[in-house]
Amino acid sequence: MSSRVLRFEDWTSPVPATRREVLSALPHPDDGQPPLLFVPGLGHGAWAFREHWLGHAAQRGFSSYAVSARADGSLRAYVHDVVQVAAGLPKQAVLIGHGVGALIVAHALARYPARAAVLSAPVMGGWATLGSALTTNPLGTIPAAFGGALKLNRRQLFAGDLPEADGYLARMRREPSGVYRSVFEAPEPGAPVGSPPVLVVGSPDDRIVPRTSLDRTAARFGSAPLLFPGMGHDLMLDTNWQEPIDAILDWLIKELAA
Repeated sequence: MSSRVLRFEDWTSPVPATRREVLSALPHPDDGQPPLLFVPGLGHGAWAFREHWLGHAAQRGFSSYAVSARADGSLRAYVHDVVQVAAGLPKQAVLIGHGVGALIVAHALARYPARAAVLSAPVMGGWATLGSALTTNPLGTIPAAFGGALKLNRRQLFAGDLPEADGYLARMRREPSGVYRSVFEAPEPGAPVGSPPVLVVGSPDDRIVPRTSLDRTAARFGSAPLLFPGMGHDLMLDTNWQEPIDAILDWLIKELAA
């Protein structure tokens, strides 16, 4: 079943309609697993999941979808889009967010009764994350503190020598200037509807999300983070991308069987 929780502001100040980019990879045959909806973080799009995770999840029997953020939006608009796309899927979906996409998923959980959720390298404590990013990339981070654009670099996103790194960086988009401040100043997400199981995954070597943030986010959902040492922030694109998605799917299969 799919349902939505409507808020007062949805009636008084509705989010403008938009055309959404949704990419998909479907299993053959479909063995009845719940669909997965992947939500990218700032600068990324649905393409970041199409590279590896969408097809890999489909090969393991999951209908997989990824939604890009609208070109001119806000955190509230991004949450709205995720809820709308999830509600339009044929069955109750699993929401999987990366980076700021994890923050979007956390807020969407308060409005959509997800089957489960995964927060990958979650950017949840905005200002704390900004402080961590400042130490590794001050020139690219300082503008974001004043409403400007955040420019991430290769060293922050990837570990080691990833041949495709330059190509991925070239595909990163510039977000609307107001989005960064709305993320850093975002209120705490509300309690998830239906108390779905939530898994937090990340790397202790992430140069954007500190380990303390991973621990804090996981504790919020009553667990400990699942860690992948030696990887960068972009778990879905880095060299050992298969390890996190297989661990996520193994966890999910176990939860669905419980």
